[in-house]
Amino acid sequence: MTGRRKAEAGQAAPLYITAVAGVLLVALVLFAFGEADIRRNGAQSAADAAALAAAKESRSLLEPDLKTHLTDPEYFESVFSTSFPGGTGDACWKASDFAARNEAGAVRCRPLADGRWGYVVRLKSAKGMSTDIVPGTEGRKAEATAVAVVEPRCAFVPVETPAPDADPDADEDPPSASIGRIHCAGGLDWSVDPEDPTLVPDVADLFTVRLAED
Repeated sequence: MTGRRKAEAGQAAPLYITAVAGVLLVALVLFAFGEADIRRNGAQSAADAAALAAAKESRSLLEPDLKTHLTDPEYFESVFSTSFPGGTGDACWKASDFAARNEAGAVRCRPLADGRWGYVVRLKSAKGMSTDIVPGTEGRKAEATAVAVVEPRCAFVPVETPAPDADPDADEDPPSASIGRIHCAGGLDWSVDPEDPTLVPDVADLFTVRLAED
């Protein structure tokens, strides 16, 4: 009996070792896939933050232009239309800055070319996969893409041109110098005053920034 038990134990040992090795392999594979998910999620968060940063920077760069066009109703009609492509100036440096803060690199940023005011950002995670359990994955970096757009919160309503007065000597108040008003969904109502640029509202009150589909 003792010999039979030893023989059975000897036969069971390789099976036990194989089973343990299989369990460890499965655990390592699950770890690899879990790490890949973490890398992808981190890269996507970095891309989202970078795209939003570029769009917000572009929105901020518009403020000086607004203040220099307070007598131009055509400019205001253009700016507060949904087809406004955005102002001038480099906003993509903000995308690179935010990507670096979120441990991402290889940043590619550009303005949208489809008529929307916004930016598309593509980047890679700074760190690659730490294991090669899944062949070809060691050192591989996660990639992500994000799009952020700037959209008007408000509408521009130009002043109506007064009809010619039949009596040029009539005693009336001089016409307003304002080119129109800005009406916003949040309740903001701003009369565009060319004589006082300090009254220009914060651009964040005039335009919203959000993530969008590519």
